[in-house]
Amino acid sequence: MRALGIVVPGSLDQRTGGYRYDARMVAGLRARGWRVAVHELDGGFPGPDAEAAAALDAALAGIPDAGGVLLDGLAAGAFPEVLARHAARLRLIYLLHHPLGLETGLAPARSEDLLARERAALGHVQGVVATSAFTAAQVAAWGMPRERLQAIPPGVEARPPATGPAPGAPALLLCVGTVVPRKGQLELVQALARLEAENWRAVLVGARDRDAAYARRVATAIAAAGLQGRIEWAGECDDTTLEGWYAQASVFVLPSVYEGFGMAYTEAMARGLPVIGTTGGAIPGTVPAAAGRLVPPGDHEALAGAIEGLLRDPRGRERMGRAARAAMTERPDWDGAVAALERTLEDWLR
Repeated sequence: MRALGIVVPGSLDQRTGGYRYDARMVAGLRARGWRVAVHELDGGFPGPDAEAAAALDAALAGIPDAGGVLLDGLAAGAFPEVLARHAARLRLIYLLHHPLGLETGLAPARSEDLLARERAALGHVQGVVATSAFTAAQVAAWGMPRERLQAIPPGVEARPPATGPAPGAPALLLCVGTVVPRKGQLELVQALARLEAENWRAVLVGARDRDAAYARRVATAIAAAGLQGRIEWAGECDDTTLEGWYAQASVFVLPSVYEGFGMAYTEAMARGLPVIGTTGGAIPGTVPAAAGRLVPPGDHEALAGAIEGLLRDPRGRERMGRAARAAMTERPDWDGAVAALERTLEDWLR
């Protein structure tokens, strides 16, 4: 009853929002007495990929009959035929961060194929845990019954307030996200190139090896705009280094094209940072209107205007930062998120 397998693509300790969500849930369930076995799969994901399919099949085959399994969508969404082989003897629950076919930059045929595969995969599970109400509503629109859907957003931890740059230093614009098209770093550079204000510098935090071609495009845009001295590549940071960047920041900027939730926004708001983002996906439900400014995805002119507006309005930044921090105190913490998952598992695995 309190044993669970969780299936993830690759190592659980990867530093993205989705993996951090999974890892916090694993740690929280274990602290509550659950026996959680993590199955880290080899292969190319989301696939379909023969090695990945074989790894998923082998992991599920090794779980005893009637065992409960939490399937990260990135590991399982493209493999409905694998899930079909195990659905009758295992209790499969799907963890959906955001639909696979909505990743930015996919060719239309690729997007349609992934969406069709994921919808088929959901036909073999007992329920779907989504990381936002927005994503749960998407799945409901696919025909999943509401009683088989549960939205469990990430928890928000109490954080010390950001202190900002040193006196006399320029405002620091902080962007945290893996450097891939969906996160919008290219649009951010294009927006920064349009600014008339001079009192800023920017830091891009996030792995650059997930899409090397895109990372090169961002670097080329920085050089073409002559911004090498004002935009710093910080790469993938450990917790201590990342905390330091949050502490020094003036504004958090992440112009994602789409988010299934957007943990980086809540991390920033917990520190009292005003947020500039977009209206893509679940972001409007994650970032309260009083806490920042949201612009249409891909509109670097509007993004430039939002950034410039906050750079020229320090009192507005302070007001938004206070609203952001206050809003985060009303969100469940990680213990509350784990408790919600535990109740859902106990109900669906009973």
